[in-house]
Amino acid sequence: MNKALLSLAIGGFGIGLTEFVIMGILPEIATAFDISIPTAGHFISAYALGVVVGAPVLTGIGSKYPANRVLLALMIWFTVFNTLSAFATGYNSFITLRFLSGLPHGAFFGIGSVVAGQLSKPGKQAQGIAIMFSGLTFANLLGVPLGTYLGKHFSWNLSFLLVGLVGVLVVLSVKLWMPLLKKSSETRFLEDLKIFKRVELWLIILLTTIGTGGFFAWYSYISPLITDVAGHAPEMVSVAMILAGLGMVIGNFIGAKLAERFSPIHAIIIILSCMTFCLALNTVLASDKVMILVMTFVIGAVTFCISTPIQMLIIKASKGSETLGSSLNQSAFNIGNASGAYFAGIPIAMGYGYTSADWVGAAMAGSGVLIALVIIMLRKRNKQQEKLENSNS
Repeated sequence: MNKALLSLAIGGFGIGLTEFVIMGILPEIATAFDISIPTAGHFISAYALGVVVGAPVLTGIGSKYPANRVLLALMIWFTVFNTLSAFATGYNSFITLRFLSGLPHGAFFGIGSVVAGQLSKPGKQAQGIAIMFSGLTFANLLGVPLGTYLGKHFSWNLSFLLVGLVGVLVVLSVKLWMPLLKKSSETRFLEDLKIFKRVELWLIILLTTIGTGGFFAWYSYISPLITDVAGHAPEMVSVAMILAGLGMVIGNFIGAKLAERFSPIHAIIIILSCMTFCLALNTVLASDKVMILVMTFVIGAVTFCISTPIQMLIIKASKGSETLGSSLNQSAFNIGNASGAYFAGIPIAMGYGYTSADWVGAAMAGSGVLIALVIIMLRKRNKQQEKLENSNS
């Protein structure tokens, strides 16, 4: 594997670890800070808000510098604030540090997606992006279960010290393996902002936000789903995380193949339709100790098929300002993270049980399918208008 792509994958591993490990140790953090589990869900939302803010801002600031230096600076920031998170003493300090930890996430994946495409062989851009996102999936396979085990059996603080350690490895790999690259954007940032005039771009952002929010509605509360609903011992949460991570690893590369076989938008419709069905089915099967583990693997696989197709979709829709568009999609992912956790928490707080989160997730994924169909209709209308204008001229 190209070492530069490997450094991006390690970065994805670190980001995936900090983003998802908190979901497995949410009850322990809630106990440590003497708050409810839905209130602890605010920490997930705070990190996601950091991503939303940091993606366009840090991408804009970094666009005037070589991409390799920007990636290095982002990972130094990531390492510092994730390490400090381990020493938080209460709700206010931890939620602030989670926000600061999330700032470099979107810019790293946004710039990294474009860089991965540039580092790949012609016609293999989907595979290059998939390699970068494989780090995130391997985080769920290996890092998140380890972090969850440390958090449940020793202290939640150790989970974030692990993130800090991985951050050091990311900084070293980017420093040593990433070649000298040109600026992440050749146009001025104000010129890049013109992509906001594109209706399709806004629809893709909405698609990412709502569609992938369905996954986060389920995954944010996976720990109590495994223990309280299925009746497993707390130790099985780590096993479930491994199964979800294994599914994500497989799904990530299946998604890259789907993006190459079909157009990205049609691949997304297939994936979100499957996600809707699986989340709805999980509400029925979650109480079965065996089937809950099977469905954890399946939902992880189906969901992460979407990573590469949806990233390719927005890069193509952001022609001329690909880096900004790519980073905006990461903002959308994390608005989906925050909204999925928030909306799923509402029926739980109202006493409808943890499986109600899956119904919320299914509704969000299904809404994503409808938005994708609107994008296709918009494209057809635009083509018809172009043909009409060409015939008139």
